Parts: sequence; C-alpha cells; structure tokens
Amino acid sequence: MTAIQLGMPGHGLDGVPTLPEDATPQTRKDFTSDQEVRWCPGCGDYAILAAVQGFLPELGLRRENVVFVSGIGCSSRFPYYLDTYGMHSIHGRAPAIATGLATSRPDLSVFVVTGDGDALSIGGNHLIHAMRRNVNLTILLFNNQIYGLTKGQYSPTSQVGLVTKSTPLGSVDHPFNPVSLALGADATFVARTMDSDRKHLTEVLRAATSHRGTSLVEIYQNCPIFNDGVFDVLKDRSEGEARILHLTHGEEIAAGVNVVVRRDDGSLDVLPRDEADPARIVRHDAHADDPSLAFALSRLDDPSLAHVPMGIFRDVERSTYDDLVRAQIDGTVSGAGGPASDQDIADLLAGRDSWMVGTAGKA
Repeated sequence: MTAIQLGMPGHGLDGVPTLPEDATPQTRKDFTSDQEVRWCPGCGDYAILAAVQGFLPELGLRRENVVFVSGIGCSSRFPYYLDTYGMHSIHGRAPAIATGLATSRPDLSVFVVTGDGDALSIGGNHLIHAMRRNVNLTILLFNNQIYGLTKGQYSPTSQVGLVTKSTPLGSVDHPFNPVSLALGADATFVARTMDSDRKHLTEVLRAATSHRGTSLVEIYQNCPIFNDGVFDVLKDRSEGEARILHLTHGEEIAAGVNVVVRRDDGSLDVLPRDEADPARIVRHDAHADDPSLAFALSRLDDPSLAHVPMGIFRDVERSTYDDLVRAQIDGTVSGAGGPASDQDIADLLAGRDSWMVGTAGKA
C-alpha cells in the first residue's frame, strides 16, 4: 500500500504518523471491531460502515492515530464498530469535542459522525462554527429526514406535511437543506452522496479526507422503520439517471437529457438539452472562491427530488483554525510576539484582573 504523503494537504494527515513502508498492508478487517453491529435490518448505516471500513486502510495511518467522535443517535453508534479510537459523546456536541481534539492533537486524524437530528437541531450551532472556523475535521452527516433512535419524531430535515409521532397532523416546519447551510457558513469542502452508491460514497470520502480543513459530507441514508423509502426514487436506476445532477469539476452539470442553465437574473434552472442555449449551460467549478454558484446549485433541490445535485459542491483552500491556534502558541503567527513562556503565564496569573471567590465583583 502507498500511504498518503505527509506533505499532501489533508484534514488531519499533515504530521499524522503513517505506517512504515515495509509494514503489512492493512485491510478492512483491521478497522473492524469485535462489537456486534446493532442497527435495524435494512438500515443504510450498514452500507456506510462497510464503505468507511473499506476506505480507511487506504489512508495508510496507524489505527491509534484515527479518532471517530459521535453525538447521540443511530449513526452515533459508529465508533463502537471501528477498531480505532473513538468517543460516543453528548447530543449535538461532537463537533465541539472534535474541535478541541483536533486543535490539541495534530497527530490525530479526526472524524465526526452525526445525524440530521443530532447535528442540525441541538447541535446546530456547534456544526456551524466548526465549519466557519475551518477546523481539520471530516464530518459525516447521515440524513434520513427523521429521528430514528428516539422512535420516529420529525427532524430538522423532515419534509413539510410529514406525519410522525410528534407531528400527528403533519409537520409545519420548513426543513433545513444541510448543503445550503454548510455553504452559508462558508465551509471549505461540501459534498453530498448516498448510502447505496458505494463507488460514489468512497470517491467522496477520499476527496473529503484529502482536504485540509472542515469537510462536510451529507449522506442520504434510509431508515427502514420510521421513514422507509424516502430516497428510493433516486436509487431506482432509470429515475436516478433522470434526477441526479452529477457534479464533476470542469464538466457540464446534467441529469439524463437535462442540463443546468443560468438565467438572465443569475439564478439556475434545469432544461432539456435541446431547449438550452449552449452558452448558458453551466460547467461546475468546485474550486471557485465565491460560493454563490455552489449555493445556487444546492437550491435546485425540492421535496419531490426532481433535481438533486450529487457530488462535491465546493472544495477550496483557507487557513484552518487549529493550525492557526498552534502557530499562535508557538509564536509563528505574525504579531504573536513569540511563544508563551513560564514568566508570561506567571505575569498573567499575577495581573491586575482577578476575581475573588465569594464576592460579587472584581477585585
């Protein structure tokens, strides 16, 4: 196996110890724990787990330098089934915990596994700020448009009108579009894939992991118990061909006989190719610094899944939070004034700003 080179940009790969060149190549079995996998029969999480277990050996990283942090939910059982370090953390707080880990331990490759309820409801702020800061994390957001672990309540991505245990008359909430949310937070890598498309899922994982900064990967995932078949129309071969708009950098954005075109007002539309002005057909630019086009693509979604962009929406470079924090501490950031010394810390503790325990104000 050829390990990813340490000098290659990656979410946590720079400085992460790799296996020696003469080491026995790792396999999926090396990353599979001895824990019984306990999801409902037919759950899309099985396919995602198999793809991740099969992909991890490609990184050439030591297992003790790979960490999966999860929140609460069906997807958050993920760390139990991987023979790496992991943490089943607090509801919605996985990005916050992973941020601290990535910042304090540059020798670790840190992943976050979360669901649409965990990440976008109680964890919404943590997710937004991880992406805004551009922390070196790969975030896998499993979206089944329902709460599964708590038995079928509607989630922040459930469609309007969905009847659930918590919305017996139908949901009146307008759902989040996770890709639009990520692009609005100026995330540097944003992609979408699907649990049943092993090839595409693995390709997206490769790209997300090689990106230095926050990578947000939304994965359409089926819940066979509480929201079964919500993405079936995309998984049907003929229907999927007509509905999935494939995003490939530098290529026209198309689905079957349809192409994406730019209107006079700058917005996007989907038209049959024979009705489209060739000059208006959009070629995908995943590396554009301005996220406007990527955001416009994300807005082509609708509840009918008539047009669903799938692939890498955005992949750009920007300074990362954890790299900057470490450089600031080391004194290598412009204006940092050199590394902190023991005397600096003593002066800070003995400074004029202090608090007296048991009093109501400042001393």
